[in-house]
Amino acid sequence: MLVKFDSNVAGEMLMFADVARRLLTVAGKECTARGVITREQIPEIVARLRQAANADRAAHAPADGDDDNSNVVSLGQRAQPFIELLELTARESEGFVLWEAAKDFGD
Repeated sequence: MLVKFDSNVAGEMLMFADVARRLLTVAGKECTARGVITREQIPEIVARLRQAANADRAAHAPADGDDDNSNVVSLGQRAQPFIELLELTARESEGFVLWEAAKDFGD
């Protein structure tokens, strides 16, 4: 299932539900079929996403000479485009991001 994020400022972004679930859970949002992130919520959400991405990076850092994780897409890599969308949205005084999915996609 796909989840569509639509910023009234920065355009739209599509994600698979499992990725959206990880990001919205970190953001403190419920994975309902529809939701909103307001401009006022964005700074805290961006901080949470960056913190989670850094923790994930540290937890999955390869050991010396170990390339086993080279094909794994990290939380940070998945979060970065979403963070950029949020930051662009926050620049406008009336910015917000809506999301929509076919149904709730929580656990």
